[in-house]
Parts: sequence; C-alpha cells; structure tokens
Amino acid sequence: LRPASLLLPLVMEEEEAAGGKMKQFPGVVSLGVGGGVAGAGVDPERGRFPYCVVWTPIPVLTWLFPIIGHMGICTSAGIIRDFAGPYYVSEDNMAFGKPVKYWKLDPNKVHSFGPNAWDTAVHDASEEYKHRMHNLCCDNCHSHVALALNLMRYDNSSSWNMIKLCFFSLLYSKYVSIGGFVKTWLPFILFLGIALTVILTLHLR
Repeated sequence: LRPASLLLPLVMEEEEAAGGKMKQFPGVVSLGVGGGVAGAGVDPERGRFPYCVVWTPIPVLTWLFPIIGHMGICTSAGIIRDFAGPYYVSEDNMAFGKPVKYWKLDPNKVHSFGPNAWDTAVHDASEEYKHRMHNLCCDNCHSHVALALNLMRYDNSSSWNMIKLCFFSLLYSKYVSIGGFVKTWLPFILFLGIALTVILTLHLR
C-alpha cells in the first residue's frame, strides 16, 4: 500500500490530464438529429449559422419592400446554401452579400429518419434546385428552403412554402448587428421620406 502523501499527487495528475482532454473539445455538448454538434453556435464574423435560415436584402427590391429579400438555409456546420439563380445553388457564398438576419431552428424538431437527416435534406433540396429555372414569383430562394424543410419534415410538417417562410422569418429572425438592421430599413425609410415630401409639396402648391 502507498502512503496517502504519495497517492494525492497521482490523483491530481490524473484529474489534470482528464481536464486537459476535456478542454480540447469545448464545443462538444451533444449530437443533434442532423449529425452536427448541438453546442456549436452562430458566428456571423465567419459566416457560420448552424441549423439556421438566413436572410439578406436584395438591392432595390428590399429598399421598396423591406420584408422581401434573399433567403438561404445552412447545414449543421453552418455552411450557407442558397438558390442564387437559374440552375445554380450557391455554397458558402450567399448571393447579394452576407446575411443580415438569421432564424435559428431546432434540429430536434426534424422528423425524417436516417443519419444526418438535416444535412441530407439540405443537400437533396440543393441538388433538386440545380435543375430548376429561377422564378422570382413562383419558384425562388424561399422555395428552395421550403423544400429542404419539407424533406426533413421540420416541426413534423411537409407544408412549408414561401409565404409561410416569409412570415416566420419576419417573426422569429434576429439581426446579426445594428448595421444589419440599418441596411434593411434605412433605404426604405429614405424612399418613404422622399415620397412623402414630394406628395406634401405637390398638395401645398
């Protein structure tokens, strides 16, 4: 038997070694349905939005109608996939610039079966839209995101569409920064101010 004075340093060394191993994996909390790390967070600086729907303004169109913009969906690793044009789905290079808003979804609400259900749905939707013509009104970036959510049966639903996504994104999205909010709303406010000034000027003549 070893004296207690010799056992104590051994125990402390084992605890430090175990602590060192844990420190190597600070983000590991648990695995979500999509197969990614559930503890991984949003990082706008690096353009990483795990399990998120992201949104950015479209020049001129968003200036006139601030609730209308360009949408994409991200993988479990936070890589953005967006239907950017006819027969083209972008990867990690979002059309019209970096996201200004994101809607964080819960991978535990995915109801489709199979490994990596989230990423599989995002991949399959993206492959499908590589064969589709872009239509601003009927089959667009919102439709691409809706297909991904339908394939994974997010929130046990297969009825996601562009209207539903537009409403939910408006309701639940968060701006990445004050600058994102300004970029979305300032042009509209300026246009509105100019229009009101012109109307009042004409009426006062």
